Amino acid sequence: MNNEIETLISREKLQLASIRSRVAAFGIDELLLSIILFVILWDSISAAASVEAMIEVINTFILEYMMIKILYQTFFTMQYGATLGKIVMKIRIVEIKTLSNPGFLSAFNRSVFRIVSEILFYLGFAWAFFDPYRRSWHDLSARTLVIDA
Repeated sequence: MNNEIETLISREKLQLASIRSRVAAFGIDELLLSIILFVILWDSISAAASVEAMIEVINTFILEYMMIKILYQTFFTMQYGATLGKIVMKIRIVEIKTLSNPGFLSAFNRSVFRIVSEILFYLGFAWAFFDPYRRSWHDLSARTLVIDA
């Protein structure tokens, strides 16, 4: 697979997205999704009597929040080849085989493995620092690359 990726990158003159731009895109997406969560839960959060009560309210919606993240990542990856954060950072996701936007199954797989990476202390994200093609676990499982747009 590495020879295939190396050939693909050189033949198509692709530029891999930098770790810095990927981290920035991640931050933008997380900020956006956190704001959405707070808007949805505002009534409950504002009625909480203490910080502990606010945390309890947020924790009761953790599964719903994960589902929102999976839907967000899947939809934008499949439809645009990039989330809003990636669009801002001018990077995009492509399937290795087709160099096009990932299809539904690939985008969904990638989204689910992002959540798994987050649950496992972001180890899947850290993997990109050591991979020669800057692929994280969710890129490996979905067979995708993140490139400059």
